[in-house]
Amino acid sequence: MAIIKPFVTSVRYNSTMGAGTGTGATFAIAATAFNDDAGAAATAFPSTFAYYNLYVNGVIQPGNTSTITTTTITIPDGDAENGLTPICVEFVVN
Repeated sequence: MAIIKPFVTSVRYNSTMGAGTGTGATFAIAATAFNDDAGAAATAFPSTFAYYNLYVNGVIQPGNTSTITTTTITIPDGDAENGLTPICVEFVVN
């Protein structure tokens, strides 16, 4: 039986598509282009988490829409979106 950790919280980071670089499959947004819920600039995404949710313009995206590391989130073809489109990445951390 799996051990369930008693503490679960979430952290969110916000940015816009215009902060990304690259095109097509290589489009990515650096963690440093995001702000946390307190408005402070992010330095990195969490290195360990249970899962994350990606919201584009307030709409949750399927799990295969992106990949993430501590330094970037890659959103293939995200460069086709309007640069002002808001992005929110929510990490559920335990």
